[in-house]
Amino acid sequence: MTVTANPNNNIFKNFSVFQLFKYSVYVLLSMNIYFFFVEDYSASSQTFAQGVSGLQVIEAFTATIDTAAWVILLLLFELETYVLDDDKIKGWVKYSINAIQALCYLVIVSSFYGYITKYNMLHSISPFIIDDICSLVGSSFTYVRDLDDYLPLTKEVCESFANVPLLQINDTQIIADQLHLTEAHRLSTVEVINSATWLLVVIILEIEVYLQLKGQLSKRRMFAHKVIKAVLYATLFIAAAYWGVKGGFIDFWDAFLWLVAFVFIELNIFQWNAEGEEDTAKLTQQTKQAKA
Repeated sequence: MTVTANPNNNIFKNFSVFQLFKYSVYVLLSMNIYFFFVEDYSASSQTFAQGVSGLQVIEAFTATIDTAAWVILLLLFELETYVLDDDKIKGWVKYSINAIQALCYLVIVSSFYGYITKYNMLHSISPFIIDDICSLVGSSFTYVRDLDDYLPLTKEVCESFANVPLLQINDTQIIADQLHLTEAHRLSTVEVINSATWLLVVIILEIEVYLQLKGQLSKRRMFAHKVIKAVLYATLFIAAAYWGVKGGFIDFWDAFLWLVAFVFIELNIFQWNAEGEEDTAKLTQQTKQAKA
């Protein structure tokens, strides 16, 4: 962010209601870390019945770890593109930000691997054959109601499974009918696409931050990035809409909040770039006047 001669030029910095709204969204995203932990903990008790150890933590708590890393990364983007002036992003401040960002990206890529692992697990299935499905009521067997939603068998559920071909997720005690498992497959696919798309978005944002700090973020580059990001954000919007129709509320709510949050980051970059161009124009004008 460039130091501006007249701070009143920046409408967003002086609009406290806007700032309150923006940081409220950031707080809501931080709260989602807890909600995803509760969801992951419940699901992992079924998918990792033998306990979670080592790298399985990433697979078992993918959404929690992923969300926590993204929240930290979001706050770092906020520091770089809004809070800190350009002349402050150097030395130990720059190295500290870069180090934390590198750690966040490592976690995010690992979480992407976790989503792929979950996708593969849900597709690793075998026919489940049993004479009396209701004999499993009260046992450790659960059934798939939704993605990451595995519920204990009840009398009503087992009766609904009568004469219905069942499938079992390999190496687990989770069973499902084809209908619910197909829905879980689709939601898992959306998770993978969503995660990959966000990775591409932040790669472009990192390039923009780097170019802006170097004074090389031209209008042509900004336009090219806008076109690419328009496609990526459209993909993310479709994923959020699909979760809103087929998935759980927390998934839709989280996807919606992230889109809103990165609108703020995009506004930060736009304003940051505008300030940089204004300062460059003033410097050019002063240089011409000095030579005249």
